[in-house]
Amino acid sequence: MSESDAQPPIRVLVCDDQALVRTGYVTIFSAQPDMEVVGEAENGHEAVQAAHRLRPDVVVMDIRMPLLDGIQATRQLAGPDAENPPKVLVVTTFNIDAYVYDALKAGASGFLLKDAPPAQLVNGIRTVARGEALLAPAVTRHLIGHFAEHIRPTSPERETVVKALTPRELDVFQQVAEGLSNAEIAEALFIAPETIKTYVSRILAKLGLRDRVQVVVLAHRAGLVSGTA
Repeated sequence: MSESDAQPPIRVLVCDDQALVRTGYVTIFSAQPDMEVVGEAENGHEAVQAAHRLRPDVVVMDIRMPLLDGIQATRQLAGPDAENPPKVLVVTTFNIDAYVYDALKAGASGFLLKDAPPAQLVNGIRTVARGEALLAPAVTRHLIGHFAEHIRPTSPERETVVKALTPRELDVFQQVAEGLSNAEIAEALFIAPETIKTYVSRILAKLGLRDRVQVVVLAHRAGLVSGTA
């Protein structure tokens, strides 16, 4: 790679109320040649303040933290009213998955389980830093599907989506909402992966969505995926 091709390191802020967890994250991320840990926070208030001060690219956010929980901190950092929001990667466990849907609504770009192997966590940071959502299909189906019954579809949102998208874009929209990757969608619809990537970008632009996580949330609210129609 030439010097002109070199990319600046991904600036990471680690937020977790357990010192041992933070230390582990910092050790893992600092060992990556393309990452720089710019700070740590042990509660939601510190996370918001540190993010505003340090301007990280990615915030690794725990949900259960004192003073201000990870969901509220995420909303302040990456919600609809946030200016220049960082990408927020929520790291959670199955025993608190009741909060994950709220985290996604709050503006998180994705989530991983706390017992994910280090390589998966590192790749997760790279994924959200690129502007993509981190939606492991199996986890997405489990979590979003589990809470689909609590998401009340609304007719106006359904009508907005249907009117905005072409039939093929709507097909892709629904596949994304089911947690499928571009490669899986391409195989299902017999379309080249590069074309699916173009469709996804167009869908996000038309609907004013930031990433695939927001597609999932909107699709469930609009009743356009299995279990919410």
